Amino acid sequence: MKNSTVQGHPRFGNMNVRNLNLANKRLNDADLKDLAAALNGNSTIETLNLTGNRISDAGAKDLAEALKVNRTLRTLILLDNIVSDAGAKDLAEAFEVNSTLITINLLGNRISDGGAKDLAAALKKNRTIETLVLKENKISDLGAKDLAEALKVNSSLTTLDLENNEISDVGVKELAEALKVNRTLKKLNLSSIRVSDAGVKELAEALKVNSSLTTLELNLNVIGNVGVQALAQALRVNRMLKVLNLAYAEIDDVDVQAFIDALEENHIVTEINVSTSADLLAMPKRVELSPNRKKLLDLLWRNDHEIDVSVAPSSYRA
Repeated sequence: MKNSTVQGHPRFGNMNVRNLNLANKRLNDADLKDLAAALNGNSTIETLNLTGNRISDAGAKDLAEALKVNRTLRTLILLDNIVSDAGAKDLAEAFEVNSTLITINLLGNRISDGGAKDLAAALKKNRTIETLVLKENKISDLGAKDLAEALKVNSSLTTLDLENNEISDVGVKELAEALKVNRTLKKLNLSSIRVSDAGVKELAEALKVNSSLTTLELNLNVIGNVGVQALAQALRVNRMLKVLNLAYAEIDDVDVQAFIDALEENHIVTEINVSTSADLLAMPKRVELSPNRKKLLDLLWRNDHEIDVSVAPSSYRA
């Protein structure tokens, strides 16, 4: 693939566009070397989508070198590739000096704690990245701790997605401590990790003092009555959170009553997802809500009648 130009490329097409979609093109590291060379002098592309290719650490390294000099790219999507810690390290070094990237999506790669540590170090210096998606990687408590330390000093990140990683209560506790001092993060996704009541209690304590988080995703975890009650108590104090996703948690009518009591005072929350597997199985017949759940639905409707609340499956609307 020689003679690549900023204007066009036989494999990449027209590069004088704002959104370059190269998803599922079977691109490999050699292709990325050519693409990176073209990006060096490109001043039009704002979104680069490389989803579902064969990009490994070598390709990520070449791309990272381009990001050190490129000044127009705002969104980088490397979803479903094979980038591991080495590639994450090179990308992180680029993020430290790049001043235009806003959204980084690294979902479905092979990044573990080493890569998370390097990305966290970049977040301590970078002042433009607002969204970091690390969903479906191999990050455990050590990586969560490093990311938490970054959140204590970072002032730009608004969305952090850690869904489906290997983070337990230990790592969640570190993230909760960070939430006590962070003032910019708005959305935190901790769905389908390994958090239980102990970690959720730490998050609940953080919510009592946090003044920025608007969405907390905790679905598909092993959360019982203790954790749910702690969150309900936190909502009596918190006046920022709008969306709380607890789908598949062990929630009974006593827990729902705790949310009702909280929402009698809290008029900010607009969505609490307490759907269960039983709810979902009943979807074809329409879920019969208990009196408590109906009251919770009414309270959420009062807070914001535009929201499609999810005390039943999200397709149900009062």
